[in-house]
Order: sequence, then structure tokens, then C-alpha cells
Amino acid sequence: MDKTLYKNVFVFAEQRGGVVQNVAFELIGKASELAASLGEKVVALLLGHEIEQQARLLIEYGADEVICIDHPYLKDYLTEQYSQAVYQAIMEYKPSVFLIGATTIGRDLGPRLSARLNTGLTADCTKLEISENKELLMTRPAFGGNLMATIICSDHRPQMSTVRPGVMQKAERQTGRKGEIIRMPVKFDESKFKVRLKETVKENKGLVDITEARILISGGRGVGSKEGFSKLQEMAEVLGAEVSASRAVVDAGIIDHDRQVGQTGKTVRPDLYFALGISGAVQHLAGMEESDYIVAVNRDKTAPIFKVADLGIVGDVSKIVPLLTERLKKEIQEK
Repeated sequence: MDKTLYKNVFVFAEQRGGVVQNVAFELIGKASELAASLGEKVVALLLGHEIEQQARLLIEYGADEVICIDHPYLKDYLTEQYSQAVYQAIMEYKPSVFLIGATTIGRDLGPRLSARLNTGLTADCTKLEISENKELLMTRPAFGGNLMATIICSDHRPQMSTVRPGVMQKAERQTGRKGEIIRMPVKFDESKFKVRLKETVKENKGLVDITEARILISGGRGVGSKEGFSKLQEMAEVLGAEVSASRAVVDAGIIDHDRQVGQTGKTVRPDLYFALGISGAVQHLAGMEESDYIVAVNRDKTAPIFKVADLGIVGDVSKIVPLLTERLKKEIQEK
């Protein structure tokens, strides 16, 4: 393989319902850093139907070019249709790096592209950088999060990686930033369309995605029961926060998996993170240690969570949370 034929850092700009997802902007932010090290461009790949108006937004967040593939078959995500379209784009433009969000869509699309392109895919990366040899260094947790493995794809292109939402920081939006929009036609092999989408049913829980929340109140095994989490919910209502949890609580069936923070859940970086009754296992820390300010409450003064906390309180969560909630109510009312 002549690697000199491959250039530019591509980002799969995931959209749902015609709205570009935040993970796309986060990946463009990281792609800008990688492209600067390589002396190449950032190219966003936008697929959908009647979504070209979103291309300008991708440019304002840092994309130098946007390849827009617009087709009725791409209105909703279906594996085969998207795989065919993205494969054609990669074969046409030959990116050196291709980044995908580790969402339900990205985790389905990434491996299929990797197989069709005969290249590697490093999943759930937490760090991406360029080596002295101009190769992508992809770092991800391994062996249950007990060590970090750095992987390279030296023999094949593109170098592919998935990154979970919330891991990378998006750049500031530059209104009016200039860039090129490329409209790319594709040819579909309809004989391979084995799945048809008949209906989309969305569950409306009235909850904000925890990766978007500015304040998170997260409970662990120390909170105990659903009754304990109802106290966390009361505190969240006072602060305008969202409630999340550690894996132990999700495994116990107390709270849904989409509220889980950690290596096997979601990566978050809120302005304020309350870790209540959470010991701070490395798998949980991997999902929240980039939070701007961390407040930890745990009865064990040697708990690892205190090593990353900005403010630590040693005590019983069941007693401290109600007191903290009342104090917060009073402070807010006085303001």
C-alpha cells in the first residue's frame, strides 16, 4: 500500500433526525489538532436526506471541507445503506485518518467499514495523537481499565478509531468561518438491502442526556436503594441537575444503563460533578475525571474518589445529602 496516497483527517458527522450530534463537533475539535500536526485538512462526512444546511455548521466548528451525501436512502440510519455510501467516499477521497463517534450508530458502522476496507479499527479511544513518524497513536483502556494500550495501524489506511461522546472537547464555534461543501453522488447496490425501517418509536423520558448536563449528581453503591436515589433526585431538582450512577447501581437494576458513567457507560465532563457513595474504581474515574469540579462524599476516607475530588466529605451519604439539599434550597431562595 502506498500510504502517500492517503491524506486528510475525516470525521463521520453523525446526524439524527437532520440534527448533527455533539460528538461530531467534539471529533472535529480533535481532528483539527491531528490535521495541524500532519499539515492536512479536516474533512467532515455528512450523510442524510435534505441535510445540506447542516454542512455550514460543521465548517463553523472547524471542518475545512464537508462532503455531503444526500439521498432518500440515508434519511435514517440503516447499516447497509450507510456502509455502502461511506465506503465509496473513503475509496474516492482516501483519508489517512477516519474518526467515528462510539455511539450506537458508530459502533455498528465502524466495524463494517473496517472489514470492507481491510484496515484496523481501535474502539473507545480516550487519547489520539500523531507520532514522529506521522502515524496515529490511538490510546484506549485495556484489561478492564487496569492499563492503557497505545495502538498503531502502520500497514493499512485509513487509520480508524471510535471515540465516545464527551471524551474530546469541541472547539469554539466561529460564525462565518469559510470552507468548501462538496456534493458527492453515490451508487447503491439495492440487492444487498436486507433490512427495511418500518417505524421509529422514540421513548420520551423527559431527561437530558448526561453527556450534555452541566451538573451531574452521581450515586454509587453507597447510596443503596431506589429510596436513596429519590433523595438524589430531590437534590438534582434544586440544582437543575441530572442524576447518573456507577455501574454497580445499574447492575442492581436501580437506574437505567443510559444513566451510567464510566468505562462501560458514558464519558462526561460537566461543570460540577457530585460523586455520592462512589468509591472511585478506575473504570468509573475514566468516565468523569475530566469534570471541571468534583465533589465527593464517602464514608471511607481512603476511597480512591478523593484523589480526584476538588472537595471531599467523609460521612454517610444518606445523612449528608438531605442536609446538603436543604442548605442549597436556602442559598438559592436567599439569592
